[in-house]
Amino acid sequence: MKSRFILLLGTTITCGLLVANDVHAVDEIRDSVVKIHTTSRAPDYSRPWTKNNPTKSSGSGVIIEVDSTRFGLDADIPLILTNAHVVRYASQIYVQPNQTTDRYQAEVVAISPGMDLAVLKLNDSEVLAENSSLALAEDLPSVKDAVNAYGFPLGGDDLSVTEGIVSRIEFAKFYFDATGVRIQVDAALNPGNSGGPAIADGVVVGLVFSGIRTADNIGYLIPATEIRVFLEDVEDGKYDGKPKLLDDFQSAENEALRDRVGLTKETAGIVVTRPHKDDEGYPLKRWDVLTHIGPHALDNQGMVRVREDLRLRFPHFIREVVVDGNIPIKILRHGESLELSLPVVYERERLLPQLKYDYPEYAIIGPLVTSTLSQEYARAALLSKRGITTLAYRENPMLSRFSDAPAFPGEELVIVTNRMFPHPIKKGYDSPTLNVIAQVNEIPVKNLAHFVELIRDSEGEFLEIEFAGHTETLVFNREELLTANESILESEGIRYQFSPRLRKIWNASTQ
Repeated sequence: MKSRFILLLGTTITCGLLVANDVHAVDEIRDSVVKIHTTSRAPDYSRPWTKNNPTKSSGSGVIIEVDSTRFGLDADIPLILTNAHVVRYASQIYVQPNQTTDRYQAEVVAISPGMDLAVLKLNDSEVLAENSSLALAEDLPSVKDAVNAYGFPLGGDDLSVTEGIVSRIEFAKFYFDATGVRIQVDAALNPGNSGGPAIADGVVVGLVFSGIRTADNIGYLIPATEIRVFLEDVEDGKYDGKPKLLDDFQSAENEALRDRVGLTKETAGIVVTRPHKDDEGYPLKRWDVLTHIGPHALDNQGMVRVREDLRLRFPHFIREVVVDGNIPIKILRHGESLELSLPVVYERERLLPQLKYDYPEYAIIGPLVTSTLSQEYARAALLSKRGITTLAYRENPMLSRFSDAPAFPGEELVIVTNRMFPHPIKKGYDSPTLNVIAQVNEIPVKNLAHFVELIRDSEGEFLEIEFAGHTETLVFNREELLTANESILESEGIRYQFSPRLRKIWNASTQ
């Protein structure tokens, strides 16, 4: 006969009666966590005058203890921290407090797409006035520390709380060239948890932002220390990003390499393989060994010991030691120790810009749809092996200049994003989709705004558009091309010929 064991929790036996005790401790964290509902419209890169169909999604957020006046708002306005990707391309944002069905309209007051952080405020600031806010932890946790992840993942409507431990702390890549410290936890995290807090000892130690779906219980947090850096950065109303170095380094573990650069058993550092700049005045040279950043000594993998149980890659310390755009470093050059001042950058200059959740600019000229070639558009175009082969055959600069910096200030590549609209004016021409516009009437095109100006200010009977690489040149009757604009827009149901900034340029006086 099988025995049955029944465990009765929170009860007291009195005169043969079971009397329930109130053992449900109040969790003050719960009312500080909210659900975020968004309606988003992502860009359509090939049809940049429009957007993709609306999609609805949800995530999580947490009311944080922060002075709202830092954001130019009135005092005591409740602010909600969440992930940038939760509210990306959002046309509508609603916040649903815990244990309610009510939703309140909200807006973004600060965002960092790279670090995946955003701050929201409700349009009605009284809604969350009674909800407690949570403080951010002062320091990084330790491996094996217990954390509780709060949020609203898929699988239910109510708040979910999962428990885990800190598995790893490391310096890693985030998004859009951003880097920072991230915390790996083994708590169960699922879609919808994004933007929710991870709590230890009543404070926020991190914000859930990603996971590995093909692995068991591997999730990642943005630590409170990185959140503090973000909040300090956006106090002036814009996000500048973190200072960085663009030099290339390699580890100094190989014995032959160590001998080549003059490292001994008592010295350590990482080797400069390609300085960011090769001009004479730049502090770093090839084969220099970076040994210190500020007071922090590097090991042969470029790691710095933070405490007994934690090492982080040296770029983590750049922000800590930067002064007036430079950082103090120590190097070994031909065996001699030197102290130098090394300039940092805040944004990598790219010929192909990153849109970072912005919508692409566009200009429709007759049957041609043009836009600035962005990283996002190029990556989508290069997904096709057949497309890559075609671009290579044509010597399209989308391939050859993908990783380039601008050759001059303001340089952009202007691309035809879609097939030409049907119109008699394009008779006999192949569609120049993905082609980069090189010249208009033999004048080199600097960028999309310049292309619009060249068309606007063009004179003479013909307008010639020449593309980079091996492809045909388009020749139009100038008056016919400009006259065709209105009928093409009407036929295609397009409201505006240009995106807002370019609309002003087109309508500006040529004087």
